[in-house]
Amino acid sequence: MSLILGVIVALVAIGAAALSPLLAWREPVYIAAGFAGIAALVLLLFQPLLVRGFLPALSLPTGRQLHRYVGVSILVAVILHVAGLWITSPPDVIDALLFVSATPFSVWGVIAMWAVIATATLAMLRLKIRALRKRPQIWRIGHKLLAVIIVAGSVTHALMIQGTMETISKILLCLLVVVATASALFILDKRF
Repeated sequence: MSLILGVIVALVAIGAAALSPLLAWREPVYIAAGFAGIAALVLLLFQPLLVRGFLPALSLPTGRQLHRYVGVSILVAVILHVAGLWITSPPDVIDALLFVSATPFSVWGVIAMWAVIATATLAMLRLKIRALRKRPQIWRIGHKLLAVIIVAGSVTHALMIQGTMETISKILLCLLVVVATASALFILDKRF
């Protein structure tokens, strides 16, 4: 996948959402929460490319360092997404977190959210627990499994929502996220 294609699709998706007529009836906090979710999805596109050294002009160590920072950014974006939705409608967020929401897309968002939190927790534990540092295969297996859950949940969540994201650019962005993740997981690379 070309970096330029990924950037173009990400920018078009964000731009199309920013121009959505549906924003006219939304509160600023709700809009910010929605764009935090879009930002998290866009960042998911670049995560696997960074960790595997698939982006041009970035060395593998630099890409992996940026992967950590982008991971933290995804966590922050998810927190802002949920917090903004909480501010605008606490009962809806409670229903989603309890898996009793009337909107089926919320289930996938909550699953992805918990996988993001689990990944951040696992990353912190990796730094603290010697066994995880000495046996990196445990970390890799756990992180890859959580990455699949995050991407599957996030993409399903985004595709099911009929909201401010324009349909074609949203589908293309989600497709690129899946392709980038699959490439990072399944293309053999001796550097990994």
